[in-house]
Amino acid sequence: MRRLALLLAATVAYMLAAWAVAPGFYDGFTPVQPYNWVCPPFHVANNQAPSPGHLDVKVIGGSSDPNSAFTEDGQVVVGFLPGALDSTGKTVISVDITPVSPCPSHKGLTFVTNVYHITADAPLVGKTINCANHTGVGACVVMAYSDTVPAPSDMYYSASPNGPWQSIGGGDAQPFTFAAATDKFGYFAAGYPEGAVTSRSRSGASQLLPIAVAILIVGVLVAGIPLAVMNRRRGARRAHDDADEDEDDEGEDST
Repeated sequence: MRRLALLLAATVAYMLAAWAVAPGFYDGFTPVQPYNWVCPPFHVANNQAPSPGHLDVKVIGGSSDPNSAFTEDGQVVVGFLPGALDSTGKTVISVDITPVSPCPSHKGLTFVTNVYHITADAPLVGKTINCANHTGVGACVVMAYSDTVPAPSDMYYSASPNGPWQSIGGGDAQPFTFAAATDKFGYFAAGYPEGAVTSRSRSGASQLLPIAVAILIVGVLVAGIPLAVMNRRRGARRAHDDADEDEDDEGEDST
């Protein structure tokens, strides 16, 4: 009964922990796709170079089509609503996303993504867009980040690769992605001010909790196996002893 109570308690704790974390947890413990760095952190091995992206946005009836530009490795996506780009005199608008190398300087900030240069041959026209539940103007920039680094608190924009950088806000999108709206093209990266306590220091603990509870459940189940075997052996020994006693009783009765 005590083993059963422990197992039930661990199961309930596991369910509560799973309910408390981001929806990505329900997909299981599938590893996050490794991030491709321009300048990888010291602890990253087998790094691959990040990919660029290109999109030709069609202009139909004098208005730019809704579409999304993205890098080939999926680390950056830029979404446009209908008419988000100034299509005056154009039939096609080219959008490019390029990882910046060498890594630009960003004094006073810690970037947890590569810096990307997003360009287009037409400016944004100020369309209001909902970007990861944050309302902004222009296009929605979504940047993936690694599960081995702290989560960003802001997305940063600059007209030059070496700054000055300004926060354009933003918020979490899907697990390990950060999104913000922008009304102009330029250089973008996600990160946080140096020395700041980021959400990863909190959410990292919440992500580890379900894993720890899952390990606890497995531990309880594994610990229960020897006990079950011992109980089974005791039962078999008891049955054998009872059978011997019955045979002795029969022998005494016959005499």
